[in-house]
Amino acid sequence: MNVSLSFPQPSTFDPSLSRSKRQLLPSTSTPILFSFSFHNSVHKISQFDNKLCRFVTCASSSELPLLPFPIDQVLVPSETKTLHLYEARYLALLEESLFKKKKFFVHFVLDPIAINDTSGEVSFAARYGCLVAIEKVEQLEIGALVSIRGIGRVKILKFEQAEPYLTGAVIPLLDNIPHSDTELSSKVLEIKEALRSLNSLEIKLKARQEALLQTLTANSLSWSENTPFLDCDNSFIPPLAELVSFAALQPVSGSSESELLKLQKKKLRAMDIKDTLERLEDSVGYVQDNISLVAAKLAIQSLDSPL
Repeated sequence: MNVSLSFPQPSTFDPSLSRSKRQLLPSTSTPILFSFSFHNSVHKISQFDNKLCRFVTCASSSELPLLPFPIDQVLVPSETKTLHLYEARYLALLEESLFKKKKFFVHFVLDPIAINDTSGEVSFAARYGCLVAIEKVEQLEIGALVSIRGIGRVKILKFEQAEPYLTGAVIPLLDNIPHSDTELSSKVLEIKEALRSLNSLEIKLKARQEALLQTLTANSLSWSENTPFLDCDNSFIPPLAELVSFAALQPVSGSSESELLKLQKKKLRAMDIKDTLERLEDSVGYVQDNISLVAAKLAIQSLDSPL
């Protein structure tokens, strides 16, 4: 099967519109493997793991547009991102998503991997698939600004077409380790309280001339708690506890490069974890660290403020 697949360059997705700068690290996710040659643009795609995880074997697949991202980006459920799309193929994908796929497509990451291959071709794995809903589209003179929201993790089973844009068959990828409602409810309540405390500190950290805005973590938490009606298969929408477990994974105000790198590692681990309680515990620890960090920044800010 010969297909042409061009990878998005920084000019396709305006980096100034991204929520954070990220560095992708190796993952244990089961990927779809494909290799390609830059010389002739002919790509060979093969799925090397035909086994489906036991927690998704009963799910029916859906064919959706797939939007590949560079290795320095990953999207988690409940997260928002704004894209600047202006290439014809991505505008065609946007039109398909809006008018035929009920405002949904799949965001996934292309991750370079090493394989035993003497051909000299570069190999990639398709990882970290996330079903996204289009929340807002703003037409520009050139292209469009598209606001998207991560809904839930998906597994890409196979590619269906490559032109004029990539599509594939996907199934939901949900947590599969059961816990008692009491355990989960207690941890969900703990992280909600921690996120609200973090939000109250973050808005104080903003410049005085700015209005008090809802922070990214508060926005994700609010959406997780009040998920609007989504016109898609309900099996793609994670339960509340699973959504809340991802809500903490947002950059806090004034994050440094090292802090964003720490967040990236947390997001990659969260996308690999299949245990909701484990992810909630990780997220609580991360939020508590951020509370201490923002409190320290506020203390420094108060010292620097004129009397």
